[in-house]
Amino acid sequence: VFIPLTVGGGVRSVDDVDRLLRAGADKISVNTAAIARPELINEISSRFGAQVLVLSVDARRANTASGFEVTTHGGRVSAGLDAMEWISQGCRRGIGEVLLNSMDADGTRAGYDLQMISDVRPNCQVPLIASGGAGKLEDFADALETGADASAVRIAKLTKRVATAFDGTRYKWRLGN
Repeated sequence: VFIPLTVGGGVRSVDDVDRLLRAGADKISVNTAAIARPELINEISSRFGAQVLVLSVDARRANTASGFEVTTHGGRVSAGLDAMEWISQGCRRGIGEVLLNSMDADGTRAGYDLQMISDVRPNCQVPLIASGGAGKLEDFADALETGADASAVRIAKLTKRVATAFDGTRYKWRLGN
């Protein structure tokens, strides 16, 4: 089984991408730098290929044409972009995947924002990875059935370590609460 390593955060230039790929990353995720300078998407895709580039979109419900806006800084700052238009623009510029993180659902463990996934899917011509809100295993199936091609989760948010007895060798892991 091959699971590609995607690296993001602080990627601002083609040189950054080159360094990360040479260090072992398989894919690179961009967000804030691409919002500030959309031509970065073209530059990365042109040099390394679309298969390398993931557009990370932190979106929340808002009064926009699609009903969703792009945010930065953990969902605290509006980027002033309609999420559907930004994803479409990213596809035209050469992204290979979209990581769609629902800032409304992120951290809630109440399930993915299925309406957002459903609304984004027709506007996204590349693989769509759902993120934000998973709390139980069934949430993954729901996201896939709604239109996501995959779902992402930070394992620390889905699992909870419960030390029932710690003798230096034993931990008990369980899903959920």
